[in-house]
Amino acid sequence: MTSPEPTPDATTNSSAGETGLPADLVITRCTALVHDEREQIGFVEDATIVVRAGRIEAVTTGPVDLPAAEHTVRIDARGQVAMPGLVNCHTHSPMVTLRGIAEDLPIEEWFNEFVWPIESNLQEKDVELGARLACAEMIRGGVTCFADHYFSMDTVAAVTAESGMRANLGQAFFSSQGAEGREQSLDFALRHRDTADGRITTSLAPHAPYTVEDADLAATARLADEHGLLVHIHASENRDQADTSLARHGRTPIEVLAGAGLLDTDLLIAHGTGIMERDLPVLARATGRIAVASAPRGYLKFAWPTTTPVRALRELGISVGLATDGAASNNSLDVWESMALTALVQKFTESDPRRLTSRQALHHATLQSARAVGLGEEIGSLAPGRRADIILVDVSGPHTQPVHDLAATLVHSARSGDVRTTIVDGRVIMRDRELLTLDVPAIVREMNERMPALIDRSHGKRIQDYDT
Repeated sequence: MTSPEPTPDATTNSSAGETGLPADLVITRCTALVHDEREQIGFVEDATIVVRAGRIEAVTTGPVDLPAAEHTVRIDARGQVAMPGLVNCHTHSPMVTLRGIAEDLPIEEWFNEFVWPIESNLQEKDVELGARLACAEMIRGGVTCFADHYFSMDTVAAVTAESGMRANLGQAFFSSQGAEGREQSLDFALRHRDTADGRITTSLAPHAPYTVEDADLAATARLADEHGLLVHIHASENRDQADTSLARHGRTPIEVLAGAGLLDTDLLIAHGTGIMERDLPVLARATGRIAVASAPRGYLKFAWPTTTPVRALRELGISVGLATDGAASNNSLDVWESMALTALVQKFTESDPRRLTSRQALHHATLQSARAVGLGEEIGSLAPGRRADIILVDVSGPHTQPVHDLAATLVHSARSGDVRTTIVDGRVIMRDRELLTLDVPAIVREMNERMPALIDRSHGKRIQDYDT
């Protein structure tokens, strides 16, 4: 494999065995994707990664002298690239149960005639099975962490813990639920924060400005500030929403968030394809850590006229993370595809093949996505002290050879199915494509048995009305 050499600061050559304790995991002979002090991406060939107590201790090309131990997991990764695990910055994992149920429709019909009527049937078991299948799909695609925004999140938290994944979870609420919805979201966030050995973090999850009233948004901002919580919300999802908000209220959805104080909190905005030029100064004045999750496949499917303004947001210092949204709209939870589409869509919308470059796309997929979900100091790079969320990608296949530019190979030639091994917190949860924590055939059998009752729309109910 040929690739530009990183700066020396991209690796550490300190003795990995200097503590005298055996490592928990040692990955050898890989090519490691690393970041230098300027966050430029490079590759270290013939690297060894040493993991102890769930954290990366060393990424080195030097000799590694480790005490022998029976429990140490050793992986020979010749021909594979070691990368930080991907982060799905916005999804609704249980919605894999609705994959393909509402195709080729505008969003208002998609919501009102299919998704929201079906979601009124949801039982806890449906949520559990959907979350299990989603976690299996993400693990197999190299996703080690996801940000979820849905209902029955106690169940999703239990599945996340069992699967071995990392997640930021938020219990969604609407103003139609009254104060109880907001209180339940807070209760969930406080009970589950830093659970599953620290792999689960939490957020407050108001659905959107068009389903949550200004007073509830302001109350959410106060709660987020009081308890130090991230807020995860859909906002300015498309240009129609922004235009409707201006016509009805004289403010864009971003201006609504600013008026409620949410731009002065840590905030994750889902989609943002309707962000307008007038919103940019508003975002520039934000005092909170603002991020946007972009899920380009869904925007293309819904034929939205604009996409997330990645370049403008980055110029403001706003992290843009990669996402899939739920599989009901996106049909997959493939963040690898989101990475490639983000690069391609930006080239198209900017009319400039130099944006996004492959290395920029990899930066969005790694450090920027980690920052978007509030974990920028913990995951997103292969560096000493970071949590050991690592994937191994096989680039020996005919569709990835020859390798002239490894970054381009990863973004534009590799596929999610090339992920061989997935590791979270130093624990191997998929090895050589074998899932070690979830039983997919059993999940699918039980899900299919429940499907007729779930998708029945004869009752005429829906959980909300989409009118924006």
